[in-house]
Formats: sequence, C-alpha cells, structure tokens
Amino acid sequence: MKRLNQNHVLLIIGGDFRQLEVIRLLAPKLRKIYLMGFEDASIPLENVVKVNEQTAPLHEVESILLPIPGIQDNGMAESTFSKEKVILTKDIINKTKSNSIIYSGIITPFLKQLAAETNRNLIALFARNDVAILNSIPTAEGALMLAIKHTDITIHNANVLVLGFGRVGKTVARLFSAVGAKVTVLVNKKEDEARVIEMGFLPIFEASLESTISAQHIVINTVPALILTAPLIRKMSSQALIIDLASKPGGTDFTAAKEHNIQTLWALGLPAKVAPRTAGTIIGKTLLELLKSE
Repeated sequence: MKRLNQNHVLLIIGGDFRQLEVIRLLAPKLRKIYLMGFEDASIPLENVVKVNEQTAPLHEVESILLPIPGIQDNGMAESTFSKEKVILTKDIINKTKSNSIIYSGIITPFLKQLAAETNRNLIALFARNDVAILNSIPTAEGALMLAIKHTDITIHNANVLVLGFGRVGKTVARLFSAVGAKVTVLVNKKEDEARVIEMGFLPIFEASLESTISAQHIVINTVPALILTAPLIRKMSSQALIIDLASKPGGTDFTAAKEHNIQTLWALGLPAKVAPRTAGTIIGKTLLELLKSE
C-alpha cells in the first residue's frame, strides 16, 4: 500500500463548509495547506495558511482542490468564506508545479479548457462511483427534509415519482419508500425496470409519464436533462411539489412550472446544506486516497 508523502502541499481554492472538514482531515497528513478565498473562516491550524493570488507560494503547490460544483464560465470559484470574488486563472495554475493535479467535484467546460491549456491532469471526484453513491445519502435526506417542509401532507402514503434510477435516484427512491411513500420510478432500461420491481417500487417508462404524473404529490428529478416539460407540468396537480436535484441545467421547465403555480425547488448542493461534515468527510477521505497514488 502506498503511503502519503507528508511533504505534500495542497492549495484549496474556494468552497463551502465541506472544505472545513476536508481541511481538518488532511492538515495532520500534509506539510502545508494554502487556502484561497477563506478570509472569513476560522481555522486555527499551524500548517494551514490563508493566502491570495499575490501572496501564495504557488511554486510549492502539488495539488489543487476546487469547489465541488467546479468553476463557473467566468472563472469564478464559489466561496462561502470570502466577500471578494475568487477567480481561477491560467496564471495561477501555471505557477504551480508542472506535475500538479487539479481536483474538482465536477468538471465544467471552463475547467476542462483551463486544464488543457495548462497541461494539468484534472480529476472529477464525483465521477467516482464510491463518492457519488455515498454523497447520494445526504442528497436524499435533504430531499426528504424539503418534501416534509414544503408539503401539507405526510410523506407516508404520498405518491412520489422519482425521475431517473442512477446513483441518486436509487437512494432517493429507497429512502422515500422507507418512510411509507408510494414510489414510482422512471426508468429507460429493462434491467432497471426489473431492479425497481425487485425493490418494491413501480417502474414506468417515459411513454407512460403523461398518464401517471397527474396523480403524483411529489416529483423528484435526478436527471440533468429536460424531463419535466411544459406539457407534462400542465398535467400536474396545482398542489404538487417538484424537487429538482439535477445539476445545471436541471431537468425542469421552471418557467412553465411558475406559470402553472407548481411549487418548484431546484435543490443544488444539498449535502453542503444538510450534512456538510459527512459530505466533507467523503471528499476528504477520497482525496487522501488519491494523494497517496500521486
């Protein structure tokens, strides 16, 4: 088993409360962690140093951790702990060690281009099945919390439609069923239909959505493509709730939902909001494992 190089230097650029747990886990294992965009965070650890683009000793940096949602098209890194804009530039990357590796939750087009232009290896943490499956747990719990908060019925005996049967969809369907919901799952493969039946849910294919959706009290989307179109939304009950868990651009025609007075929640980044310590631990342990293999 490979051991972690304790002389390793990590730069964390932006992030949210999950990064605090990552820092707590990694600080005892690394020589130095530099933080960019953490001015308002209290982190009393000797080898953790707040920097900016001008003061950061970038030539020491061997790994870079970016916010879980990646980097926006304008280069901005989301940062809960800074009032200033945190911008990732080609210059920052180029000043790090030539073999430095960039880690992000997901890879945005801007980030993909930046990595190519700076000849850096780019790793998407959430492309890993283990990370995505574990992260689906706080996502599902967050969806359940929102469903309880934003409906006037019990989840027990409610009709809940889950769109998508991937890593998040499976966990969401299982959790809502566990509290007594009548769960229907949209699938697109026969093998998924069989698995949904085995798990005790009702499977449907897209052709049946139109005839099924009017009976649903809660619709939870996990697919990052337009699934809930205007014609489908028009068939929904005005008392229904849509919870969209999909990353941008989401899977809901939000304009149509507003026009038809359907309550809609686009719930991005739920793990950071409902269980940042757990979500941060998942990221931190995975990053430690990856750093050992560098």
